[in-house]
Amino acid sequence: MNKKSIWLNYRFPIILIISIAVGSIIGVIFGENATVLKPFGDIFINLMFTVVTPLVFVTISSAVGNMVNMKRLGKILGNMFLTFVVTGLIAAILIIFVVKIFPPAEGVNIAIETVEELERITLSEQIVNALTVNDFSKLLSRSNMMPLIVFSILFGYCVSLFGENNAVAKGLDALSKVMMKLINVVMLYAPIGLAAYFATLIGEFGPQLLGAYAKAMAIYYPICVFYFIVAFTGYTYFSGGKPAVKSFFKNIISPTITSIATQSSIATLPVNLEAAKRIGVPKDIREIVLPIGATMHMDGTVLSSILKISFLYGIFNQDFTGIGTYTIAIVISILSGVVMSGIPGGGLIGEMLIVSLFGFPSEAFPIIATIGFLVDPPATCINATGDTVAAMIVTRLVEGKNWMSET
Repeated sequence: MNKKSIWLNYRFPIILIISIAVGSIIGVIFGENATVLKPFGDIFINLMFTVVTPLVFVTISSAVGNMVNMKRLGKILGNMFLTFVVTGLIAAILIIFVVKIFPPAEGVNIAIETVEELERITLSEQIVNALTVNDFSKLLSRSNMMPLIVFSILFGYCVSLFGENNAVAKGLDALSKVMMKLINVVMLYAPIGLAAYFATLIGEFGPQLLGAYAKAMAIYYPICVFYFIVAFTGYTYFSGGKPAVKSFFKNIISPTITSIATQSSIATLPVNLEAAKRIGVPKDIREIVLPIGATMHMDGTVLSSILKISFLYGIFNQDFTGIGTYTIAIVISILSGVVMSGIPGGGLIGEMLIVSLFGFPSEAFPIIATIGFLVDPPATCINATGDTVAAMIVTRLVEGKNWMSET
């Protein structure tokens, strides 16, 4: 009965792990020839990205639209942003401490190629572009998730003004349930899609992982593992004690695998919503915190951004030291996290922001772009799974410390 219970609780994550292992073995054996499987992996990724934009709109607008108590909404949002900032600062302090002890660019020689001049972007322009778009049709793109979230909150708020159980609120709630069913159907294809995706990834890029950036990766990957195990244990313990820690690690396997495979917080959102539901996070909290967190909660990106900044300082023979430098690095890492999270391999804009605001020459861009590619899987894993952690912390702050016993 014990073995049966384990299989019933973990069968889907086990199947995913097996499929990824099979895909990785195929990639190692067949090398670049394994890329013939790429279309099968792309189908899964495309399906996830296709459903995620309507999912974000429906879940957020439904959660806000069915919320009569606007004070609760304000409390959720306030505690959410507080959680994002505090965990981001903890991640930043941790990685600064590590790169001071183990400088990532020490002894690394990289040929710097001349590239075209980068487009300079101002901080004000970045903020405007991060929050708004100039045409409604652009809201339908996953590249504009924050503007979609802002619109969804405003739309849901207007729905809530018509009172409890109005027709639009009920319709949004029904659509939300339909979207989650659709996610369940799409996930049936996940074992095939992830196996093909990993076969392609290992076959095409495996040799590059042993190149000149090995030292930076030797620093970053263990830090991510440490943060996932130690920091997340601490955060979830704060949220609800030992039961919360146990429930988190029991249910986070699927989001972890999906985030590493897709390299996207947005693509992981549907799986995260299911995990948060099983953990016991209230519906309104998980449907507000998780979609926003997929775009704004960026502990993994904070870790990688400061690694990149420290790496560039070393490459250009500058000292990464001083409170002022650390403060600027933390602020920039959080800003770049807003534009980097949720898009697979989409750190190029954030990397331009780092190069531009720190005043590095344009030749620095391909250097950190390469680092960005190599750190993307674990960074996205921390970003995505950290959203579920954040939802648990917000639940603790909104519902009280005994919320786990009430679910």
